[in-house]
Amino acid sequence: MAEHNNTTTAPPSMDPVTLAVLRGRLEQIADEMDATLYRSAFNPIIAEAHDACHGLYDAISGDTLVQGKSGLPVFVGAMAFAVRAAMRAAGERGGITAGDTWLFNDPYEGGTHANDFKLVRPFFRGGKLYCFLASAAHWHDVGGNVPGNYNPAATECWQEAVQIPPVRIVRGGVFDDDVLAILKANTRLPDSLWGDLNGQLAALDLGERRLHDLLDQYGDAVVQQAMGELRTRAVKLMQSHIAALPDGRYSFSDILDNDGVKDEALTIALDMTVQGERLTLDFSRTSPQCAGPVNISRATAIAACYVALKHLFPDVPANAGVLDAVDFVLPEGLVISAARPRPVGGYTETILRMIDVIFSATAQADPKRAMAQAYGTINALSIAGLRTDAARKGQRWVMFSFFGGGHGGHSDGDGLSHGNAPISTATIPPLEILEAAYPVRFTQWALRPDSGGDGQHRGGLGAIYEIELLEQDAEVFIFGERGKASPQGISGGSAGSMNVFSYENDSEWKQPPMRSKMIGIRLKQGERVRLETPGGGGYGAPAAREAAAREKDLAMGYVSANAATKGKA
Repeated sequence: MAEHNNTTTAPPSMDPVTLAVLRGRLEQIADEMDATLYRSAFNPIIAEAHDACHGLYDAISGDTLVQGKSGLPVFVGAMAFAVRAAMRAAGERGGITAGDTWLFNDPYEGGTHANDFKLVRPFFRGGKLYCFLASAAHWHDVGGNVPGNYNPAATECWQEAVQIPPVRIVRGGVFDDDVLAILKANTRLPDSLWGDLNGQLAALDLGERRLHDLLDQYGDAVVQQAMGELRTRAVKLMQSHIAALPDGRYSFSDILDNDGVKDEALTIALDMTVQGERLTLDFSRTSPQCAGPVNISRATAIAACYVALKHLFPDVPANAGVLDAVDFVLPEGLVISAARPRPVGGYTETILRMIDVIFSATAQADPKRAMAQAYGTINALSIAGLRTDAARKGQRWVMFSFFGGGHGGHSDGDGLSHGNAPISTATIPPLEILEAAYPVRFTQWALRPDSGGDGQHRGGLGAIYEIELLEQDAEVFIFGERGKASPQGISGGSAGSMNVFSYENDSEWKQPPMRSKMIGIRLKQGERVRLETPGGGGYGAPAAREAAAREKDLAMGYVSANAATKGKA
C-alpha cells in the first residue's frame, strides 16, 4: 500500500535573516546536546565514534523539527517513530506529563536495533506541551547471546538483546532506580551502561535549558513559526529537486550475502518512479523477511530512505519535510518491513544496501546527482573475554567496534578512502583508543591497494585491519556484508573489491563458511583477526581517467603496478 505525508503549513512570512538565525540557534541546541553526551559517555562507540543523535520533535505528530549536524543521520528518520511510540505509551498510562522521561530500545516501534536506546522527554512551556526533546545512543552491551549484541546466528529478537518497551526512567522529575536495576542486570558492562544513560539525561537537561533561553529571547510563537517554515522550505526544495529529474520509472536491485542462518542471498529491489514533483519508492520486489538478523523494521527502512535522499539532495533542511514529497510502497512481511520477533540486530547492513539501490536507481535518472556504491558494510566486530592480570582478574571485557571502507566515485571526483558508512557522521574509533581500552594490538591499519573500482573517477580505497590478542584467550564475533557481491560502479565505472574476513588459529589463516558472518571464533594469545574491507565503486568509463590521476594512484600506492597497467589498456 502506498502512503505519504501531506502537511499543510502557513505560507512563509518570516524575514529570511530571522529565520536563518533561528535555524542556527535551534541546530545549535541539538549540537550542544550531542557534544554533552560525547563528553560524558563511558562507551567509546558514543564518546569517540559519535554513534548518537539528538533533536526536537513536534508536539502533535512527533515529526522531526530540528536535528544537529553531528548526530547520526539514520536516527533522524527513525526518531520520529520513537517519539510517537513514547506518546502512545504515555497516552495509555496517564498522559504526557511534565517531568517524565521515557526510555526504550524497541526496534520495531522506534527503529534501528536494540543497542540504540531512545530517551524521549516532553517539553512544556506555561503548562502546555510545546515539543519533545529526544536522545538516541548506541549502548555497548545489552545482554543477548553475543557480547556487543551483533549476533549473526540469532533467529528471534530475544537472542539479540534485552527488550525494553517504553518505560519512565524519570517520573515527575524523580529518577527511577528500579528501572535502572533492571537495565544493569541485563548487561555485561553495567558501569558503561550507567555512564551512557547519565550522559543522555544530561544532554536532555541541557537541551531543556537552552530551549527555554531561546524562547525567552524570541517568544514561543516566533520560534514555533520558524520551525514550521523550515519544514515548508524542506518540502519545496525536495519538490524542486524531484521535478528536475526526468519523469520515469528507474529500477535497480542488489543482494545481501545471507542472513547469517542460511547461506542464501537476499534481494533488495527498488522501483523508483519520478512523476512531476513527487517521488515513489516501491520496494515490493524485495525478499521476504528471513530467519536471521538482517531484517529491519518499517521505521528503519523509511529512515534509510531519508538518509539516501539527504545524500542526493544535501541542501534540504534536516527535518520531516524531506519525506513529505515522497510516497513509500513497503508491503508487510519483507526483509525491510519485518515484525517482532524477527531478529533485526544487523540492521546496518540492510539499510546500507537500501541506500545503494537508491543511489544506483537515481544514477539512471541523473548520473551527476548520484554516487557510485560505497563499501556497504560496517563489519561489526566483537572480541570478548576475561582479564587475567592480578588487578582485574576475572573482569569481563568487550571490545566492539565498526570499521571503514571506500566510498563511491562521483561526478566531481574520486571516492573517499577509508570513510565511515553513508548512514553515519560517526568517526571510526582511533586505534590508540581501542588499544588503551582493550587487551589488543593493531598489527596493521592501512589502506587496501587495488580495492577501489576503476573509472573516470576512482572509487575510494578500503582498509586492512589486523588485530592481535594480548590476553590469554578470547572469543570473536563478526557481522559483515559484501562478501559475495561487490559495490557497484555507475556510468560505466567498475566495481570495488569485496569484503574479506579471516582469522588465525594454530598458525593457519581461516575464513568463515558464510564469508561475512560468524560466531564463536576462539583466539589464543598472539593470534589475530584480519579485515580487508571493500572499496567503493568507480564513476564513469575507466578509459576517461586522466593519465596524471593514474600516475598519482601508482605513486601513492593506491593501485599496484599490475592494476595500473590494466587500467591503461
